[in-house]
Amino acid sequence: MEDRVLIFDTTLRDGEQSAGAAMTVEEKVEIAKQLERLKVDVIEAGFPISSPGDFEAVQRISREVRGPVIAALAHANEAAVDRAGEALRDAARSRIHVFISSSDQHIQHQLRKNREEVVEMAAKAVARARKHTDDVEFSPMDSSRTDREFLAHMVKAAVEAGATTVNIPDTVGYAIPEEFASLITFLRDQVPELGNEVRLSVHCHDDLGMSVANSLAAVKAGARQVEGCINGIGERAGNTAIEEVIMALRTRPDYFGVDSEVETEQLYTTSRLVSQVSGFPVQPNKAVIGRNAFRHASGIHQDGVLKERSTYEIINPLDVGVPRSELVLGKLSGRHGLRSRLEELGYTLTEAELNKVHEAFKDLADKKREVTDRDLIALMGSERTSVVETYTLGHVQVTCGNNEIATATVELIDQNGEAKVDAATGTGPVDAVYRTINRIVGVENELTEFSVNSVTEGIDAVGEVSIRIEQDGRPYIGRGADTDIIVASARAYMNALNRLLAMGDTSRAPEAAGAV
Repeated sequence: MEDRVLIFDTTLRDGEQSAGAAMTVEEKVEIAKQLERLKVDVIEAGFPISSPGDFEAVQRISREVRGPVIAALAHANEAAVDRAGEALRDAARSRIHVFISSSDQHIQHQLRKNREEVVEMAAKAVARARKHTDDVEFSPMDSSRTDREFLAHMVKAAVEAGATTVNIPDTVGYAIPEEFASLITFLRDQVPELGNEVRLSVHCHDDLGMSVANSLAAVKAGARQVEGCINGIGERAGNTAIEEVIMALRTRPDYFGVDSEVETEQLYTTSRLVSQVSGFPVQPNKAVIGRNAFRHASGIHQDGVLKERSTYEIINPLDVGVPRSELVLGKLSGRHGLRSRLEELGYTLTEAELNKVHEAFKDLADKKREVTDRDLIALMGSERTSVVETYTLGHVQVTCGNNEIATATVELIDQNGEAKVDAATGTGPVDAVYRTINRIVGVENELTEFSVNSVTEGIDAVGEVSIRIEQDGRPYIGRGADTDIIVASARAYMNALNRLLAMGDTSRAPEAAGAV
């Protein structure tokens, strides 16, 4: 077995279990294609039996993404395994990921079975999965709280049934690095196939803030696959931030002695895409890809970096796709210059996408003397969306003041190209705009969150609005950017409404929650 660490990305499965992070099928396909450019080894595309939307996503990704292995999650039962196999039928390389609980807490209180019954279910599910594909992964859920001897027994049964990868999940983020490394060593001793003909994987959660540390400790102990999500999103406190594992291995070969084959220059673009789709902003001090990761405020640090970058930077920002410098663009810049700079930032656009972005860019350039890299990133987040637009924003006009009743006139364009115009009053300009849009669209919802951020500097800064609306308890995220904050608010609201209208049959079944 080749001695390298495989990167198993579960952003589209476990990442989507982040509360409020539901993605459309089109969004999942877009992220999967970016993960292919990142050159992850395995993409866990979804949980096919959980919903029609998840089945469709796995099926489409299997057909359209040909580089990585495409994995699908399945309960340890025939129906779930067969559904996964059906969704993966057209994949160039497929993997069925079978899971079942192993800890006594789960076996007794959730499954309500005995240990041997669970082992038998695991072995049967793995054997059935082998009828669909020769690449089967098995996960004993809640491994870190499982009796070690019993865990080894279950793993042996799965290996004998045909598992080619065994994944050890720290499902509730309970483990401590030294303890988790000891567990990996124990299993390798008890099950000689692990680390030899059967690959050993880990899947850690961040409930105690140690998912990355636990994953790296496992690698040091012999694990050769790490599972995680871009930006560390996922169930509860999230999963292992896979970009941090990747760069730790790349930066410290002296310690780990092993690396992945990921194209790290794509990390920044991938991170921003996942953030835009999920609606979860990347915290400024986030390791590797945060806004402040390569910014220096201290005079001493600045002096050191100017003299020799490595004095205060252990990672070259270019190695993760973070632009070291900004190309200043303005209203005199043409399409070629715009395309060139966007490609340097990691964006690959079709001609139609470029036309759309160029129009928005020219509009922005008329309002600002300079368009910076951060302006362009915000513009891409606002304009390049994969959400099917039932309505597009035409124009917004607002009158307001301290002695005026805020009044908004809004034009929306439907899918047939027909303009719909209405007006309404509100307690303020944004409220008036939203009331007007509601009159046109006629979709009941509740606005639960509204935030405004300046994403560029200066009095002509681009403002980014993030909102969350809910319908029947289900949240939908919307984002919009513009130099006019009222227009940005309208864009964000339309983004959320279009997302609501597009979700349709992509809702997840309750049984999907809490897997691995």
